[in-house]
Amino acid sequence: MSSDLTLKTQSVGRAIQEYQAAVDDFDRETARILHVNATDLRCLEILVTEPEVETTPRTIADRLRLTTGSVTTMLDRLEQAGYVVRTRHESDKRKVLVSATALVRDRTWAIIGPLLRDGEAEVIANFTAEELDAVERFLVRATEVQRRHTARLAEAD
Repeated sequence: MSSDLTLKTQSVGRAIQEYQAAVDDFDRETARILHVNATDLRCLEILVTEPEVETTPRTIADRLRLTTGSVTTMLDRLEQAGYVVRTRHESDKRKVLVSATALVRDRTWAIIGPLLRDGEAEVIANFTAEELDAVERFLVRATEVQRRHTARLAEAD
């Protein structure tokens, strides 16, 4: 690897670390404002960003790598806060579905809306379609590697 490529790789690595720290900081502040913990926030993120998906407690447990018992406790907390509702599936009454309430969707979008608007105006608008394609490819591949290594760590225990 050339020294220029090595320097660029290190520079990109630092930028990714700084971006991840900024995302962590934003998530921490969002959790503080919503009065939830980090795991609760991740659950809410799934429910708010994927409202069309039929989400069960088992789905949440699998996605967050939690036991069903801990998901039940978390959902009790979030339901008491007015953030989620549990309903019976229309055709399979044994199945419980979990969904985000309008309250948490409104609060979440009030928090994230300004970030999305500024991101579009100050970041996305400064790149060509071709550059955005490259950024997207990079992020998709980096996410795949991150998930694979997260699974590796989860299996190591």
